[in-house]
Amino acid sequence: MALLTALFAFLYHLPQVYKWLLKPYYIASLFMSIAFLLVRKTPGICEHLSTQREDGNSCDFDWREVEILMFLSAIVMMKNRRAITIEQHLGNIILFCKVANVILFFRLDIRLGLLYLTLCIVSLMTCKPPIYMGPEYIKYFSDKTIDDELEKDNRVTWIVEFFANWSPECQSFASVYADLSLKYNCAGLKFGKVDIGRYSEVAKKYRVSTSPLSKQLPSLVLFQGGKEIMRRPQVDKKGRAVSWTFTEENIIREFNLNELYQKSKKLGKTKGEKFERPSESVFAPVPEEEEPEAETITAMDTESKKDK
Repeated sequence: MALLTALFAFLYHLPQVYKWLLKPYYIASLFMSIAFLLVRKTPGICEHLSTQREDGNSCDFDWREVEILMFLSAIVMMKNRRAITIEQHLGNIILFCKVANVILFFRLDIRLGLLYLTLCIVSLMTCKPPIYMGPEYIKYFSDKTIDDELEKDNRVTWIVEFFANWSPECQSFASVYADLSLKYNCAGLKFGKVDIGRYSEVAKKYRVSTSPLSKQLPSLVLFQGGKEIMRRPQVDKKGRAVSWTFTEENIIREFNLNELYQKSKKLGKTKGEKFERPSESVFAPVPEEEEPEAETITAMDTESKKDK
């Protein structure tokens, strides 16, 4: 049953897979991932390679190479258990295939190992993973705009992603976060992003570590009235992130997005307000959960008329 589910899921996403594989990054990564296989199996090349096989066939894997490949397969399966997107699955496979190729080439010939390692470094510097460019209702902050936007209207709730472009986890999460913004963006519930890899002062102020060892990237923080209400992943006293999976279901449940959205949507319609995209500079006001008394509203209206 599990195999059938995986097969149907693969067939469902097959058009997307073709689009990704046609991008330069995935084309280069594919050839880098199967480089040792091509060298070992290509006639005219494999005959000149050394081998530990008893039959002396240098165009086939020896027992040590098979052992390394089996160990690689086990690691990829364990790593992909926590992958939530196809990009993460492909990224894990590509990463560990390159690691296995480095080991196999160095074991075969140190010159081939150095050549392959050089190609990996050049590929890493020239071919960047494709960035999500699909539709989204997300406002991108800088170090100068984030505080003003969060404090601009105390009645607006913000969910802000703190990310870094170099983080594979952030790159994989981009499509999930974009889908959430398309589903839940409204007048009183906004989605934002800030690149703390670029704005280090923002990372310090909001206590998000950019170190890969901290595992705090990405971080989702819920702001209400300009103040932090909650964040995921949580951080313990030692500054380490508590393990948490960034699936769409987990985010909807932990941040109570359905209730937040319905409340904001209902109140927005009551006021006759139009929902706007986060990219626009004017945000429609949304009343707070506790409605002010009638006398207070009358007094506020009177004062505003006097000011005018």
